[in-house]
Formats: sequence, C-alpha cells, structure tokens
Amino acid sequence: MREESIDLRETVRRRYAAAAVQVTEGGGACCGAEPVEVDENFGSTLYGADERDTLPAEAVASSLGCGNPTAVAELREGERVLDLGSGGGIDVLLSARRVGPTGKAYGLDMTEEMLALALANAAKAGATNVEFLKGTIEAIPLPAKTVDVVISNCVINLSVDKSAVFAETFRVLRPGGRIGVSDVVADDALTAEQRTERGDHVGCIAGALSFAEYRAGLAAAGFTGIEIVPTHQVADGMHSAIVRATKPAAGPHITVDQARGQN
Repeated sequence: MREESIDLRETVRRRYAAAAVQVTEGGGACCGAEPVEVDENFGSTLYGADERDTLPAEAVASSLGCGNPTAVAELREGERVLDLGSGGGIDVLLSARRVGPTGKAYGLDMTEEMLALALANAAKAGATNVEFLKGTIEAIPLPAKTVDVVISNCVINLSVDKSAVFAETFRVLRPGGRIGVSDVVADDALTAEQRTERGDHVGCIAGALSFAEYRAGLAAAGFTGIEIVPTHQVADGMHSAIVRATKPAAGPHITVDQARGQN
C-alpha cells in the first residue's frame, strides 16, 4: 500500500478513536454519554426515536453515519448480517434485533477504541447474537459465502481501496446475498479536486465516489441490480445515498485484482 494511503488510513483511525474516547469518557458524567459533534446531515438524528430509545446511550452518541442502513437492507428473521465499519455498534445492535435469535450480526472495525465501546454497548443491550471483529473493510476476516447481507453506514467513502471493499463484500456474501449501504456519493460532474474543496476525507466528503464510479465499482466486483438513490444533500453536489445491489445466485468469483483491473 502506498505511503499516502497508509497515512490517510491512520488519520481516519485516529479520528474515530478520538470519537470513541469522547463518548466513553462522557458516559461517566451525570448527564450520560456525550455525543460526538456532527452536523444535521450525519449522526443519530437519522434514526427514528423508537430505535434510539431501545439502545444504550453510548451507542447512539457514537453514531457518525449518514443514514440508516438497517432499514435500507430490509433485514429479515434468521439472516446473517455484516456491518462494515461498525463503530460503536448502533447498526449491529439494531440488526441483531431485526434478524432475531436465529440470525447473527457481525461488526467489523479497525479501531480498538471503537471495538471496546461496541462490546460494552452490546453487553449493556444484552445482545447475544452479535460478534465484533477487528480488521479492515478491504480485507474482511470472514470466510467466503458467510453472510446474507452486508450493510455499512458512511464508511466505504473513507476506504483507501474501494475496489478491494467491493470485491471482499462480494466474496463474503452467499450467492443471492445483497448489500444495503448508506454512503456519501458525488454528482458525476464533480472532479476529485472539487470534492476535496467541499470537505476533507475524514469528514466523509473528499473520498466519495461519483454515482457512475460507484456503479462501475460494484459491477466490476460482480454485483447486479445496482441501485443508488440520493436521500439528502451533505455538501454542494454531494449526497447521502442509499446503495443496493445483489450477488447473483450463480456466477464466477471475482478476485480483488480482477475487480481493480476492470475499473
């Protein structure tokens, strides 16, 4: 991996480690967990009050996403779901409730502090059908054809190798599996430089793919039925969007290198 990419990943890691520490330390205060400051386009306000009220305050306070992927993915009883970049665990805990005791929700995060917070939140919620994994979303530590659904909440735009994310997501999904993702997506007319002018990488703006780039990346990995629907604007020409796609019930396996070569 190039030095620039390594530095960018470390910047992202430090930002989310600091967010986890802020929430954890705030949890000891008289007034409960201190929410991480984000604008109205990101965070726990994008969830319904009925969802927020059922979760530990620390899980809600550490929400930094741009949507509600558990609703996007239309999770069903008994399914196995993986959340890429699970943070404090809000989407894992909501997923665990939706899939029920016969299902399972995995959370994957590279940040020790967020994983510790997520484990504490799972314990407070009494969730027994969850498992948190340490790793990167470019190299998912699960066997092939492990899960029915992959979700993610404003994390793929932070990746330094999105082709690898798409290929790995395709690999771990069972045939017929699907993705239901909330992410920031740019208008096709915006150049990379223009995206950078609108916000930094760690703020979920500069690293966002355009609509066409997102579709092409998913298609190169082997996905079909690709649907990208903007929900609200987060910056000029930049949108929070719902992304859905399906892994065909049968077909060839696409490797990471093959996916990169087709982009």
